[in-house]
Amino acid sequence: MLLSKPEQERYQRHIILPGFGLAAQEKLKSSSILVIGAGGLGCPALLYLVSCGFGRIGILDDDHVSESNLHRQVLYSSSDIGLSKAIVAKEKLSSINPFVQIEAFQTHINSTNALDLIRGFDIVMDGSDNFSTRYLVNDACVILGKPLVSGSIFTFEGQVSVFNYQNGPTYRCLFPQPPSASEMPNCSEIGVLGVLPGVVGTIMATEAIKVATNIGEILSGKLLVYNALNMDFHKLSFELVPENRLIQTLSDLPLECSILTEISSAEMKKMIVGKEDFQLIDVREKEEFDAFNIGGENFPLTQIQSFIPQISRDKKVVFHCKSGGRSKKAIEILERDYSFTNLINLKNGLSDW
Repeated sequence: MLLSKPEQERYQRHIILPGFGLAAQEKLKSSSILVIGAGGLGCPALLYLVSCGFGRIGILDDDHVSESNLHRQVLYSSSDIGLSKAIVAKEKLSSINPFVQIEAFQTHINSTNALDLIRGFDIVMDGSDNFSTRYLVNDACVILGKPLVSGSIFTFEGQVSVFNYQNGPTYRCLFPQPPSASEMPNCSEIGVLGVLPGVVGTIMATEAIKVATNIGEILSGKLLVYNALNMDFHKLSFELVPENRLIQTLSDLPLECSILTEISSAEMKKMIVGKEDFQLIDVREKEEFDAFNIGGENFPLTQIQSFIPQISRDKKVVFHCKSGGRSKKAIEILERDYSFTNLINLKNGLSDW
């Protein structure tokens, strides 16, 4: 796809770069990428994917900006708290490069919609924070034959690899099965160094550019591991397991290690004022609900299983109670036993309302 004169001026340093040049820049313009997760990894990756000139970029994230995101998710500011990450990211990135077509998807990826969401893009980038999504996205990419740039972070360490590149090794070739809950630490107590996702996300963007332009050596069959404490980079090699390319159907895995998503009363009020589409569920007993409530539906914790069909899987669902304890328990049950992945707890419940 030919570049306009203004585009040639914008990308001049790429065009004069030996080994890259006009041909690679035109390949970038002709390429599309779906970025799953506009969080710690997605933010820095998106900044460079947009700046460097991918033709079309999809941003998929059903989460909203919270205070605890701001030390590492560099696209957002305090004024964005309570707003949709996908929408805010699209607006800010569009102002950086008007030559890039950017689409926002405010939805959670699952076994029902994954193939439709991914099918229209050349490359997929996974910056999600849970194993359920990673395995699902991998399997969808195998079925559709899409290269997958994947990254993850944990405390002071980051990892990057490219899966399913030219029918190469997949995520399951490196990690055949999700770890059990007993093998994982308590995710709600895990922290992350703020600069770490910046380093890892930028490496992910680099790999995506290499895949799109067919330059350099791709991290296919290799896992790049970065330790921020000692500045050590090393690579581990792994091989294709042929049966991992035989996947034909998708299924949702339970979120065995998901960080409990919480919002404050102030953040939820912003969602209401902004007319954001979400479901509000009060898990207190009926007598408590009748005495005082802030709207929404009353699905008591003691009967929560009977209300499963009425709980949305397609948009955010905010649970609350008097102080936050029962709503946390409801979310734990629904995530563990029914594979819900879109649930949010109102921090401190009605006591802060």
